Amino acid sequence: MSTTQEILLAEPRGFCAGVDRAIEIVERALQKFGRPIYVRHEIVHNTYVVNDLKAKGAIFIEELDDVPPGATLVFSAHGVSLAIQQEAQRRGFQIFDATCPLVSKVHVEVAKLHKEGFEFIMIGHKGHPEVEGTMGQLESGIHLVEDVADVARIQPRQTEKLALVTQTTLSVDDAADIAAAVRARFPNVQAPKQQDICYATQNRQDAIKILSPQVDIMIVVGSPTSSNSNRLAELARKLGVTSYMVDNADELQTAWFEGKSRVGLTAGASAPEILVRQVIDRIRALGAVSVRKMDGIEETVKFPLPKGLKIDA
Repeated sequence: MSTTQEILLAEPRGFCAGVDRAIEIVERALQKFGRPIYVRHEIVHNTYVVNDLKAKGAIFIEELDDVPPGATLVFSAHGVSLAIQQEAQRRGFQIFDATCPLVSKVHVEVAKLHKEGFEFIMIGHKGHPEVEGTMGQLESGIHLVEDVADVARIQPRQTEKLALVTQTTLSVDDAADIAAAVRARFPNVQAPKQQDICYATQNRQDAIKILSPQVDIMIVVGSPTSSNSNRLAELARKLGVTSYMVDNADELQTAWFEGKSRVGLTAGASAPEILVRQVIDRIRALGAVSVRKMDGIEETVKFPLPKGLKIDA
């Protein structure tokens, strides 16, 4: 029998402005141009969202060879390399770029400083589509570091003009540690004017820091591929709280809640609120009596849609 009494909801949680915009781009493209709409890579890293869009007529592909001539193509929120952008244009697809504007900002910065002769150190996770997109803005001269140990191994061609960029969905604290190691080895390194880690990643991690001391267990709603969701579960564990990441309510296990009277609940930036509601219902069924929302930052960021997606009234 679960002894859970109370669910504490993190604030903010769930969708960020970049995810909202990316999903809306696919939905509007479907409304305006009809099915199918092709999307390169999962539009955002969430199983529910991807399956929902598939049902509406989106086809998710990894290779441009899988997109027929004349089709409408959407780039995912994570961004793509220059080579893929150019190849897609060369093939004549109708393209809508759902790259998060905060990721695009990093791409613009890289292009600008590259023209000035800079090389780059990028903090990020190897193989993550956002990292591939950012590193793919240049043919060479971006060195990836995943941890402090990597910093000692990289060999830039020169150290006078070095700039630091990061994936937008990292652990704020881990990235700060790696950046400190970069600065220690390369004192001249130029940091971004504003940190690259996005406001939503920062806010959701800050909320975990406030919530963790108050709960006995933390549930993070997010898909296994979601970088920012994984960082939330990791952070709670670092703060000493047993933490589980679930893709949906079906993954909750009764045994987790035994002897735990207060449950913390949050969701990654790509996880929809409907999944949070279903998790709440499931924990209530196990005996939780009340749900309390934490105080937290209210996010008001909105990003404009690309041109050509206005739905005619």
